[in-house]
Amino acid sequence: MVRVTRLELRDFRNYERAEVALAPGLTVICGPNGAGKTNLLEALYFGCTGRSCRTSNERELVRFGEKVTRVSVDVDAEDGSHRLDVGFEPGEAKRFRIDDAQVDRPASATVRPLVGVFMPDRLDLVKGAPALRRAHLDQVVAALWPSRAAARADYSRALAQRNALVARIRAGSARPELLDPWDSELARHGIAVMEARRSALSELQDPFAQLAGELGLPGAPTLEYRPRSRAADPAELRAELAERRDDDLARGFTGHGPHRDDIALTRDRRALRSYGSQGQQRVALLALLFAERAALAAVGRAPLMLLDDVMSELDSSRRERLVELVRGGGQVVVSATEAEHVPGAREPDVELLFVADGAVALEAAA
Repeated sequence: MVRVTRLELRDFRNYERAEVALAPGLTVICGPNGAGKTNLLEALYFGCTGRSCRTSNERELVRFGEKVTRVSVDVDAEDGSHRLDVGFEPGEAKRFRIDDAQVDRPASATVRPLVGVFMPDRLDLVKGAPALRRAHLDQVVAALWPSRAAARADYSRALAQRNALVARIRAGSARPELLDPWDSELARHGIAVMEARRSALSELQDPFAQLAGELGLPGAPTLEYRPRSRAADPAELRAELAERRDDDLARGFTGHGPHRDDIALTRDRRALRSYGSQGQQRVALLALLFAERAALAAVGRAPLMLLDDVMSELDSSRRERLVELVRGGGQVVVSATEAEHVPGAREPDVELLFVADGAVALEAAA
């Protein structure tokens, strides 16, 4: 398992410079709203993954008036200590380094920790578009079974090639029967993607249901796979694609297959996306993230958990239960406006930090 020991940032959001040491287990970051707690969690995510968990406009990450931001994360892995660096200047490509050696993609590095993140903005994972849930589940598949990650990439390439051919057929520059081999390719990888998604949801379902109930979601919580295709093998999916070929040519793109699947978080078979309150959606997201942590911990890949403003809508008994989950194994960083909102925050093995106006301290400001 990879563990983060230290975070260093420069000109990131409202921080000119900051250094933070993380506990092996629980780290609690306290401070008033707007002080920069969420920015610290975002910096951790950015340093580990090379992207923001809050915005697609990464210009926002650079401190106002500055041109460049840099985040460094020190980690302990099975083979020793390493440093991950991400440098970013708006308009230029991000620069990734591991132990001072340049790399193209941090996601491919074995010393990079997996990261799970809860933020209020991430409720889109419950109530947003299906594409968000598909992408998230595919990331879980890749983390659980790295050898299965290729199926989704192969499917995406075959889909792009088929769509390009559909466009040429519509333009009159290619014949429809040329789709036959791409239908076969798409069907082969598509069935592999669907099987991997079902396997992952099977791993997650029982812990999700148990955790959701313990954290206050009433009824019967489930993770429901809603595939677009009913095919059980490549031949059946290929037949479905052939049957819908005329519709695809009329639309100009492939409208059938696992790239149109959905994964619903439900309660009593009603999708929380449409029928859940915001509080129920928050609990469901937390339960999903901790179910994923349990599954990944079982294969020795427990993620770093970043939990922002997670206690605000939980009563005291459920805060206690959440902290039990947090302390149950793995590394977790929790933000809160008051240390007292996190049971056990002042215990000796907890790293308790205070944030005020873009500065981090070990004691609260007087």
